[in-house]
Amino acid sequence: MGIRRFIKGLKGLRSRIKVYKLVMKDKRTPKAAKVLLALAIGYTLMPFDLIPDFLPIIGHVDDLIIVPLLFYFAIRMIPKEVIEECERMVEGG
Repeated sequence: MGIRRFIKGLKGLRSRIKVYKLVMKDKRTPKAAKVLLALAIGYTLMPFDLIPDFLPIIGHVDDLIIVPLLFYFAIRMIPKEVIEECERMVEGG
């Protein structure tokens, strides 16, 4: 049961990534939102952390706070119509 839920979650994550790729390419997406999404992705893929992971608690918490906050503020800036249109494109094709 747990592995099926995990696989379903991965498929959902893959579709969300496709949606946000389309959102980044859309001309109606504000530049500030594009910058915040790029920062979130860049921070996630960065080979080092601003706060090293070997520091107890704080080292791991930065990843759990910074990336979601960047995504949150970016998504709030993007018009709902853009996100909904991109979601339909991913679901339909």
